[in-house]
Amino acid sequence: MKERVSHDLVGKWLKGWSLSRQLPIPVEYRSGFKVEVGDEKQKARYVFSELNDDFIELSGQIEEPWIFLKVCATPGEVKKLIPEKWEIQPQGYMMKCSGPMKSPGRKLCEGYHLEYEQYNSTTLIKILAENGDLASSGYVVSLDGLAVYDRIVTDEKHRRKGLGAFLMLELEKIVRSKGISNHLLVATEEGKALYESIGWEVYSPYTSIVITQQI
Repeated sequence: MKERVSHDLVGKWLKGWSLSRQLPIPVEYRSGFKVEVGDEKQKARYVFSELNDDFIELSGQIEEPWIFLKVCATPGEVKKLIPEKWEIQPQGYMMKCSGPMKSPGRKLCEGYHLEYEQYNSTTLIKILAENGDLASSGYVVSLDGLAVYDRIVTDEKHRRKGLGAFLMLELEKIVRSKGISNHLLVATEEGKALYESIGWEVYSPYTSIVITQQI
């Protein structure tokens, strides 16, 4: 049974997401939040902690393509309540981890090294191969006692070497040094298995919808 995700927690997560991407800070919009993303394929996003009247009304009002509505609910729950103009995106998962992640003897594969970058409250870690290829990378933002992880990616050519798990543990070291032990992210179906292997658990389903063609 899914837990109810609080409005405040969604706001913190979305703020971390925005900081990591150097976007405007979210603003409250009705019972949710709005971020002006400004990308051609994502002009803005509205995020809600629950599937409610505000979300449903907004889905009826928006006609412009590439504005995303996102909510802590399953695709099946959302589909029943929105107009047909919307396309439901692949299932996502809001995930959490409290306390240390699992790290049974994880080491960085031979032939790889780490690089670090920092800006605002964000740390970016890159795992680079000997030839300079970016093998894996990820961001973590520290705010208000919470660590928000974003854009955890491993290049297909470098998968099945434990790089993703090693990267997460290195990012965790950054936030643990700041006394933070609560972690949050939104995962794809593929990423979910990685996070569960190091001790994360699903907090809530997370569904995104978008209009892709001019109505």
